[in-house]
Amino acid sequence: MKASMSWLLLVVTNLLLPVGLLLFAKGFFPYKPFLPGLAKFDGRVSSAPKIFDKVIFMVVDALRSDFVFSEESGFEFTQSLISSGSAIPFTAHATSPTITMPRVKGLTTGSVPGFLDVILNFAESDSAVTLASQDNWLAQIVSRGGKLVMYGDDTWARLFPGMFIRSDPTSSFFVSDFTEVDNNVTRHIDDELQRGDWEGMIMHYLGVDHIGHKAGPKSPNMVPKQQEMDGIVKRIFTAIEEKEHLKDALFVLAGDHGMNDAGNHGGSGPGETSPALVFMSPTFRKSFSGTKCPAEFKEEFDYYTTVEQNDVVPSLAALLGLPVPRNNLGVLIPSLLRMWNVEDRVSLALANAKQLLTIVKAAHTDFDGRIASSIDCKGVGDDVDELACFWNRSVSSQYFTEGKENPEVALASLLKFTAKCQDVLSSASSNYDINLMATGITFVLLGFLCSLIGFVPILEKSRLANVMFFAMTMAYAVMMFASSYVEEEHNFWYWVASGWFFLLALKVQRTSNGDAFRISLIIPILRIARRWNQTGQKHAGAPDITKDFLSENVNLLWFLVLFAYTDMFSHVVKNTFRNIPGRAAGFIFGFSTIGAALTFKLCFAAQDTPDLIANWLKPLALYIEELDMSLVSLARTTFISLGTIILYTILFETRKKGPNATHTISTTLLTLLPILLATQTKLLNIPLLHLLTLTIRLLSTSSCLTSMDLTLSTLILSHFTFFAYGGANAISSVDLSNSYNGVSGYSIAIVAFMTFVSNWIGPIYYSSAATVAIIASARKCDHGVGLRRHLMCLSLFCCIATGAVMLACAALRTHLFIWTVFSPKYLFAMTWVVWHLGANLLLGGMLVLAGRVGLE
Repeated sequence: MKASMSWLLLVVTNLLLPVGLLLFAKGFFPYKPFLPGLAKFDGRVSSAPKIFDKVIFMVVDALRSDFVFSEESGFEFTQSLISSGSAIPFTAHATSPTITMPRVKGLTTGSVPGFLDVILNFAESDSAVTLASQDNWLAQIVSRGGKLVMYGDDTWARLFPGMFIRSDPTSSFFVSDFTEVDNNVTRHIDDELQRGDWEGMIMHYLGVDHIGHKAGPKSPNMVPKQQEMDGIVKRIFTAIEEKEHLKDALFVLAGDHGMNDAGNHGGSGPGETSPALVFMSPTFRKSFSGTKCPAEFKEEFDYYTTVEQNDVVPSLAALLGLPVPRNNLGVLIPSLLRMWNVEDRVSLALANAKQLLTIVKAAHTDFDGRIASSIDCKGVGDDVDELACFWNRSVSSQYFTEGKENPEVALASLLKFTAKCQDVLSSASSNYDINLMATGITFVLLGFLCSLIGFVPILEKSRLANVMFFAMTMAYAVMMFASSYVEEEHNFWYWVASGWFFLLALKVQRTSNGDAFRISLIIPILRIARRWNQTGQKHAGAPDITKDFLSENVNLLWFLVLFAYTDMFSHVVKNTFRNIPGRAAGFIFGFSTIGAALTFKLCFAAQDTPDLIANWLKPLALYIEELDMSLVSLARTTFISLGTIILYTILFETRKKGPNATHTISTTLLTLLPILLATQTKLLNIPLLHLLTLTIRLLSTSSCLTSMDLTLSTLILSHFTFFAYGGANAISSVDLSNSYNGVSGYSIAIVAFMTFVSNWIGPIYYSSAATVAIIASARKCDHGVGLRRHLMCLSLFCCIATGAVMLACAALRTHLFIWTVFSPKYLFAMTWVVWHLGANLLLGGMLVLAGRVGLE
């Protein structure tokens, strides 16, 4: 096949792939329909009096239930309120995706947000996420003439534009800040508590979430932050007790979601889905006697009564005397009904039931025709038939027809109906656009055909690599249809990597024992790497090297870190400045870059994880702190130094003629890349990064490897190291701790790029190293065939892997785990395509377009 046709097929493949992904995503993640307009009271069922006139709604981001209720909690005052009966505790189950924006939607509208909100959560466009046209309890307060104020997370300002008479929003994504982001809320509290012109005050604190992202739930900063939040609770509750205009105010403390053991969230793990929920008021003492608090630690975080998070909405509406929002799927929290007499309880339950019935009828237009009857409503048909049976039994009871039946019986019947409604409506499938999904799959399949047509004619005569590639790819595609395999995907790559390098060592042994020995050394390195960070779902909290060895042996940790940086420095001096005039200046550049990078990591650890600082380093960390050098400045110094060396190298090498110039520039980039990646890596993972560089050196010194061997090794190691670094097919595995290095304010483009780099360190390094090696091979002998084969092979795998995920999502769209397993996997598949287009194609394509690599 002619080179021009091969390059054309490569371009077409990688145009079809992202287009197909986006089309499928638009059909797979649509907005769920909602009933427009605001709910109004039905006079026949809304006779229950309101209990409170005002609400103070305090959200503490990532407030996991044990942070409030356990013996290790810093919320001592809140616990005392629970013990006295002034506060009613719950664990509020938050459905996946457990990130802020969809959870705030659930807490205000009572609906179950769509998975598309994961993407919209990162958008800065107000119009993309507004709830201005959806019914919610904030809009209900405003509609009856009440006023609202808001301080904290700017998600509220974007969701409810123009709804607050006073507000001071703060960016929720600047996770480097633990203090100012909360102080900005607290400074308004005293002034607002003195005022009486509002009916609702919303506060959204971010510090707990930021500490979790940076250092995990066991960070030394966590309990002091909890104590700070408890102090806010005490200040507000005291004001409610003392101020006349606040005596009828309801105080709600809620977490929007929890966090896992790594401090992240987004998935469906017990820690992520179990935020605390506390209703507080002196009024509760009349109806509640108190509950023992603190409670013993629970591994499932299910403290006290567990309710659905959207149950807050109808319960809050009842307590404030508001109509239940039209799209609410929550049910009244039964224990709170003690605040009313039994007739009022029935009235409130009937209002909730009729509101849910409206949604059921909108989703199932034949509902009125389903007249199912049974003593216990079991075995009457499908879920909707069962709902019809429950409803008919409720409204036909003697309590509603003749007023003779015990109201407790009528209440139990209504609560049973509303609970069944919630279960059926919450688990209902999304309104998928099948045509768009099918179109997206078609585009990706066309990309697969183009890549296959372009790849087969230039296959190398390397039978082992060819067979291994197709066998591995097909096995991976089949695996995408099993939820357990998707959750534990790391095991696939761990076994494939060990098997491949064992076979590769046997292959090259025929030609060179030395090469076989070097390749066999990669196997124990991989064995160490796979134990570095536990990942997956089943054993995520199991012992590993970082948590159970290096964290306990900080002297060894810092020896490995210093060794890694020393090795980086030696290679910078060796590979970057050997041909450049003014070697002393080059040495100074290299030393200053490594010095800035290492100083940044030391200061970063001293601030966020001081328990990882060795005793002999503490005086140095303290001295640097006294110099008042900010982490932002240190990170920027590192990045600027790296950029300066790259520009210096390019300017000098462009004076040369011939292919050696490109080789030197690419080698320089590969030499500097580990410094950048180490800056974006957690301290505990820096030695792992050094192991990655060792595997590349062992591969590059093996002269018997074909370009297909190198391509397949790159593909396997890229996926292997993604999981070895702690990655998983769960949103909660995304590490944000290094997303703000050198950033002084939130910028979605910069933060997204930094987040990608810090979570795809292994794939970025291996793809860059492979590109450099294959370019060197093309320069010597194969005239660009190796580069085309490399890029076409990776494109073919990307098409097959992505197409398999899309087909799995389409075929299993009614599966129980579609939103907790397959949908997150699709988002990760999209990101792997970004890696492929950026790290694989962009670098190679730029060099080809520059004319540095000859075409056949």
